[in-house]
Amino acid sequence: MHTGFSLHVSRTAPTVPPGHTLTQAWRPRSMTHTPTHQPRRGARGAVVPVLAFAGIVVAVMQTLLVPVIKDLPQLLDTAPSNATWVLTSTLLSGAVATPIMGRLGDLYGKRRMLVASLAVMVVGALLSAVTSDLLTMIAGRTLQGFAMGAIPLGIGLMRDMLPRERLGSAMALMSSSIGVGGGLALPAAALVAQHTDWHALFYGAAGLGALAIALTLLVVPESPTRAAGSFDLPGALGLSAGLVLFLLPITKGSDWGWTSGTTLGLFGASVVVLVLWGVMELRVKAPLVDLRTTARPAVLFTNLASIMVGVSFYVVSLVLPQLLQLPKSTGYGLGQSMVVAGLLVAPLGLTMMFTAPVYARLSAKHGPKSTLILGLLIIAIGYGAGLGLMNAAWQSLVIAVVLGAGIGLAYSSLPALIVGAVPASETGAANGLNTLMRSIGTSVSSAVIGMVLANTADTVGGVEIPTMHGFRVSFLIATGAVAIGLLMALFLPKPRPAAAPQLRASSEEDANPERAEEARRGSPRSSEAESGGGFRGRVLDAGGAPVARARVTLIDRRGRQAGATLSAEDGSYTLAVPARGAYVLAARATGHGPLASAATHGGDDRAVDVDLALPGETVPTS
Repeated sequence: MHTGFSLHVSRTAPTVPPGHTLTQAWRPRSMTHTPTHQPRRGARGAVVPVLAFAGIVVAVMQTLLVPVIKDLPQLLDTAPSNATWVLTSTLLSGAVATPIMGRLGDLYGKRRMLVASLAVMVVGALLSAVTSDLLTMIAGRTLQGFAMGAIPLGIGLMRDMLPRERLGSAMALMSSSIGVGGGLALPAAALVAQHTDWHALFYGAAGLGALAIALTLLVVPESPTRAAGSFDLPGALGLSAGLVLFLLPITKGSDWGWTSGTTLGLFGASVVVLVLWGVMELRVKAPLVDLRTTARPAVLFTNLASIMVGVSFYVVSLVLPQLLQLPKSTGYGLGQSMVVAGLLVAPLGLTMMFTAPVYARLSAKHGPKSTLILGLLIIAIGYGAGLGLMNAAWQSLVIAVVLGAGIGLAYSSLPALIVGAVPASETGAANGLNTLMRSIGTSVSSAVIGMVLANTADTVGGVEIPTMHGFRVSFLIATGAVAIGLLMALFLPKPRPAAAPQLRASSEEDANPERAEEARRGSPRSSEAESGGGFRGRVLDAGGAPVARARVTLIDRRGRQAGATLSAEDGSYTLAVPARGAYVLAARATGHGPLASAATHGGDDRAVDVDLALPGETVPTS
């Protein structure tokens, strides 16, 4: 039986590694300066919870209709096969919007695109709230799918703004917010659906979205980091067409028939379109998705592991609610109400929140690769134990807690691995692609598990009822997916040891007092870049006067310190680069606000000029 819970309500969670708290950015002389909003100091501490709240709103949007899925044909006065489009449309629009909004954020501002994503979701929720017409409801749900773009944008904002020491916990909190939102939304939506008009669900989602927009505008500053180039419209259209052609037969294959001409034809068309799209992207100067970067082992195997984690996450969300709500007369159903079933599954998300500080400590000590492997092992243990823990409601609670801990660790690790392997200017697009991989995992999981449960169902009184055998086969499939994900994780390259685990203002001065003194005197030895390739320029104040003894730190794309120096009396500085690639030059000085500049070096002997103009210090307000 392809029941309500075998439909597509994907919940994905991303997270974030190294970046810096930046208030204003200046490009090299050849680039354009974009002024940014400078938040109050008190507001900076609220950035993480506000972005996490945006993640919760996305999860609520995705989980909204779970309690009423089985009633949608009656509520919309349509056939069950047509009603599934209410969920399919959200999945497809979210898959298309995620990489596109990530790229637009890299180019034009991540906060701007985050607000745009949430605004489109609010419009869609209000449209759905005032209609019971199928086509209008599908249109509204399609617009709501744009909220998925908020995930990579929030990750990119964290990387661009947060100091290194806060990134571990912030990363885990953003990741767990998706599970928390989904877990809390299930019982809450069930209560609303049971006691009020079901349209109230959409009004609630619109209200949460409007609140997230207001908080983002008040608290979150715009990111100073911008990618070079322009938006690749042909690439966006090609990727959108390929994704729709691929995901549509996955989500509707059980209705159309997996061997039908429509299903096979769409799969074949998706292969042709995506291959042609890939060839085109390799020839474009500023592609929507940099396939060369995506092909790096660190990115490729992380994305493949993401698909498997998405599969494993959705299986438990699919099986446990059905097992809990089936009547006891079946001999294995647990006979719980819709609300109680939601409350028993809610710890899946809550445990993800409680694992956030654990992830931060483990990742700081052992790295995100080790944390991903540990998370996958815990997921495997949870599904393995779940094969024998399906006889009581409390056992379902245990399964949810164990799987929540493992999924929380795995989800927190995936974007950390992605961000550590791509340039800062590609953070949004790269995390958008990673979020898409997880969504594909949940889509594949929904289709496969729905087919398994339908093929193993028993017919009782003319109604197909899922069997315990089907539930156990589903758990075995999830275990197999985890094993494949674990194999992908083992192929991830070992991270290079960081040159400095913390970016502290005094670290280099303490370690190299002679060199620091030479920099103060403007000695030529203050940097190796004068005789080779690197960055050079002057540190200036807001009025254009030189700033002496400003600390300039070179940060590579993995968020590691690659060099540091102090500006001379005339404000000049020079820094050598260890290799070609994208870097961030972070500058700070007493009496001035912090600043950063994104710059790229070709790896040759040429010195790239980058002047750094420090903003005035922000005065705290009460």
